[in-house]
Amino acid sequence: MPEPLLRIERLDASVDRWPVLHGIDLALNEGEFLALMGPNGSGKTTLLRCIAGLEGPSAGRILLGGRDVTRLPANRRGIGLLLSEPALFLNRTVLENVAYAPLVQRRSDSEARQIATEALAAVRLAGFERRPGYALSMGERQRVALARAIAARPRVILLDEPFAAIDPEVRGELRGDFRRALASLGISSIHVTHDREEGLFLGDRVAVMLDGRIRALGAPAELLADPRSAAVARFLGFNVLPGGDGIVAVDRADTQFVDPSDGVLSGQMLAAGTVGREAVAIARGSSGGRVESRGRPNQPWPAVGSTIGIRWTNAKPVAAG
Repeated sequence: MPEPLLRIERLDASVDRWPVLHGIDLALNEGEFLALMGPNGSGKTTLLRCIAGLEGPSAGRILLGGRDVTRLPANRRGIGLLLSEPALFLNRTVLENVAYAPLVQRRSDSEARQIATEALAAVRLAGFERRPGYALSMGERQRVALARAIAARPRVILLDEPFAAIDPEVRGELRGDFRRALASLGISSIHVTHDREEGLFLGDRVAVMLDGRIRALGAPAELLADPRSAAVARFLGFNVLPGGDGIVAVDRADTQFVDPSDGVLSGQMLAAGTVGREAVAIARGSSGGRVESRGRPNQPWPAVGSTIGIRWTNAKPVAAG
């Protein structure tokens, strides 16, 4: 196997003396799009800041192309960082915003303009060159921010919740366009998100971070087929239930709420309704855990507040914790 482009080895980090990252081992391959998922507060942004050079780890090292860059200043790493807020120069044109990156690298005006024009074409903003930043929508501003990151010609781009401030109807298109642009340029990326759907849709591989540790890593289909632990399964949206020989993870579509006499477990119905084309019901299991079931529209559910039975199919055994 070829050596990974980026390797993080046994990385620890603290924020205000509070330990946040614990022994992080992670690798990013050439041209790979890695989705780093986890709930808020799990350490995702701290890890990105360490990789970018904006935070110093307390232990471990970061290697880029086999070179140790752990103590190298951020502006000498060849790593781009894109945040949820685009932070453009709003009174400058789109072209001026994007050309800023190569100009800082002391390229000529003509070369910077050419690089910026190519970067804008990659994010589907050809023709926007003369438009001022203040006249752009939030989605367009984020495209410009990506073009500016691309124009710096980094070896790796780090994306920290880049769609968090984008309206839902625009978000889906931006996801696909960001993924396509980076793939077409062969730029390796780590994309941080707490949105399960986003991470599973975008990532060649997915790393799940919980409590400052990487708890699972693999292709999206691999993690869905084998979530490995109860904590990872819960984050991925599975119901975690006591099975005959241990703990199992069950897809919400494979979970049924039935008459108490027909259930494997008992519970109490909490809520029911319709979300888009799915009917959704939520119950509390007898052990106190939240259990969700999804089915066809207009599916009849037990009355809210009633005692129910819970049963399922296609259970996946998982480790506790």
